[in-house]
Amino acid sequence: MNTHVIQNYARLKPGLFFLPLFLIMAIVFFLYSRHALNVDEYIRIQEESFFSINHYLGQYTYLESNLTQFGDGLVFLALLSMLVLYAPKLWESLASSMLVSVIFSASLKKIFAVPRPAAVLDNDSFFIIGRRLAGYSSLPSGHAITIFLVLTVLLFAFMPRGLNYKILWSSFIVITGLILASSRVGVGAHYPLDVVSGSIIGYISGLLGIFISRKYKIWGWFDDKKYYPFFIVLFLVGCVILVFKIMNANLVVYYLSFISLIISLYKIIQIYVRSFKKSPKETIQ
Repeated sequence: MNTHVIQNYARLKPGLFFLPLFLIMAIVFFLYSRHALNVDEYIRIQEESFFSINHYLGQYTYLESNLTQFGDGLVFLALLSMLVLYAPKLWESLASSMLVSVIFSASLKKIFAVPRPAAVLDNDSFFIIGRRLAGYSSLPSGHAITIFLVLTVLLFAFMPRGLNYKILWSSFIVITGLILASSRVGVGAHYPLDVVSGSIIGYISGLLGIFISRKYKIWGWFDDKKYYPFFIVLFLVGCVILVFKIMNANLVVYYLSFISLIISLYKIIQIYVRSFKKSPKETIQ
């Protein structure tokens, strides 16, 4: 599997950045044409669409509560934890992508300082699911960035060869991403353009992570079994955090992530112990 991922990543070209950059320019032009390159107008032109999407999705409280958690890096990455063993190159790209996304998200939120819906709109006029977020960090959506960077890394890691299969696989990834990311509007945490912008930035972050890990061997040690104790500790910490999340909010997605981490933890310990037992024999030989 890891060889397949490496080969797929090796085929990627810088031209893949053209589409997201074009989309960002299109959004800027749209905002400019609507005189919405300021915070007040940015919010005003989205009020109607925000209320419409929120009122529709917000009715499915439990579903949206689960879907929006995919924007939590711990939850989403826990579901992919087994791939550390079988596709470490994918995890190298995820690690680089996460670092890039943190820089993008933190800097852009600070630059734009757009107030979240709950900070400026009547809280009784829309659904607020989960914790009420009322800070000045709406643009871009950090959850959407995380969702799309993970899906982008998966998209290109397992891209099939045939054209028809490529179209089906790409469509599946994009539709899944939009469903997951739109939950941020459904829970009342973001405006639509926050989510769209975050999704594009997530795609760019995912691509950058792939190109960085392809050129630089920053995370090459992921594939070395002697460093498995690091992942064992990491997975144990993740399990503890997920237990607390389950205690605070009884969501299916937390259970799925927890089970995935437990299985991965068992498997990685098993492999590490076997390699440790073999090493003395190899030394004698």
